[in-house]
Amino acid sequence: MGRLSIDAKLRMPLDPSIRHNTLPIVVKRDRGYPEVVTDGYDSEYYELKNEMVIGEMQVLRRLAFNVQVELPYGLLANYLRSLELTDQERVPQLAWNYVNDLLRTPVYVCFQPETIACGAIFLAARECSVGLSTSPPWWAVFDANAEDVVQVAKAIRALQARKVSHIMPLSTRELKMYGEGVLDKHIAQMRREMRDKLDAELAFASQEKNVDEGDGGGKRSQTEHVDYGTRPKSRRGVRDSASRDHNRRRHTSSRSRDTRHSSYRPH
Repeated sequence: MGRLSIDAKLRMPLDPSIRHNTLPIVVKRDRGYPEVVTDGYDSEYYELKNEMVIGEMQVLRRLAFNVQVELPYGLLANYLRSLELTDQERVPQLAWNYVNDLLRTPVYVCFQPETIACGAIFLAARECSVGLSTSPPWWAVFDANAEDVVQVAKAIRALQARKVSHIMPLSTRELKMYGEGVLDKHIAQMRREMRDKLDAELAFASQEKNVDEGDGGGKRSQTEHVDYGTRPKSRRGVRDSASRDHNRRRHTSSRSRDTRHSSYRPH
């Protein structure tokens, strides 16, 4: 994870939050995890961020903070063209594959790119039974040492003989599992647990949606029978109405009393 983060910083100077969310998606797709974007404030995000920072520092310390490294791909193409091996059917592709495989080894920090390219060509030509010039030695033309070229070829052979998991460790905890040979089993278990968790969350969300739709339908059916013309009065409105009725009755009784006492009497 640290190596991916450093490469992303050098090639794509994006916002850190975008980079920290993009790399986990790539990892989840490679491992078969559910592709759920992590929240920028949850524990998973901060855990991945911390592991990424630790990985970056480990890689940078071992590189002595020298990230301007020349890769041997361009030299390999030029060397194949100089040795007239581009017309061969298998040698160019096989040498290119060897250079890619060496990215999983410490060879790139131990040898110069010229030596790495010569080692890949040496082993590819030997595999395809293609003879190369020895007088003068072809590797000497490219400023490479014979012993170093053989060491690079041995590193490729050792990598092919070793059973390497296609899943690379991304944290110190996974690195320990990788050394113990139980990383594949751990990833398979994590894949099952994450899928089961996602299925449970989706089922719960679907159930909540159905309940909400059912409640909404019941409320609508109840409001259909409401007569909006008879709007219920508030407590203050009821109090004011009662006060007006009381005053009206008092006024009516006083008028009837005054009329009774002041009846017309003819002279």
